[in-house]
Amino acid sequence: MFRRNYSSALLEDAVDQLASLPGIGRRTALRLALHLLGEPRENVEQFAGSLVRLKRDIRQCPVCGMISDDGTCPLCDDPRRDPTLVCVVESLRDVLSIENTGQYNGLYHILGGIISPIDGVGPGDLRIRELIERLETGIITEVVMALSTSMEGETTAYYLYKQIARFPVQVTAIARGVGFGDDLEYTDELTLGRSIANRQLFKP
Repeated sequence: MFRRNYSSALLEDAVDQLASLPGIGRRTALRLALHLLGEPRENVEQFAGSLVRLKRDIRQCPVCGMISDDGTCPLCDDPRRDPTLVCVVESLRDVLSIENTGQYNGLYHILGGIISPIDGVGPGDLRIRELIERLETGIITEVVMALSTSMEGETTAYYLYKQIARFPVQVTAIARGVGFGDDLEYTDELTLGRSIANRQLFKP
C-alpha cells in the first residue's frame, strides 16, 4: 500500500527523490514529478543527463576551490580581475552572492566550510593550507574576510588572521551591514555590495 495513494511506486519514488532537495516539499515534489511525466521522453532524459554530468564531470579549481568544467575556473583565468586581492569565503554559494553584487573585482578562496568543533570540523578540514600557499607567492596584498558573522564564522576569521599575520598583507573584513549571525547567501545584494565596498581593517 502506498503512503500517499499515488497508485505507482515509480511515481512515489520520484516524489521522494525530489522532496529530498532543499526547499522542496512533497506537494511541490509531486507537481514537479507530474510535470516531468507529461514531458516528452527525450526532454526528461536530457534533464536527467545534465544532472548526472554535473555530478560526474564537474571539477574543483585547484587555485580557489570554485567549480570548473576543466582546470582553473573562469574567475581565476580572467585577466581583468585584480590578482592582488583575495576574498575568503565559506562556500561556492558565497562567491555567487558576492558576484551578483557587481562590487568586487578580485579573486576568491573557498575554504569549504568554517571551523565548528560541535560538527567535527577543524582547521585541517578546510582549505587553509592552500590559502597559505597562495600568500607565499607574494602576489596577494589584501585578504578580505567574508565569512558568516556567526560565532563559528568569527572563530574561523580569527584563526585565519593569526595564520596569515606573518605575511605582509592587509587583512580586511566586510562592513557590518551584514548582521551578526547572518549567512552571506541570504543577505540582499545591495547590503552585501555595500559591505564589500566599505570593507574595514579586520580587528580580532
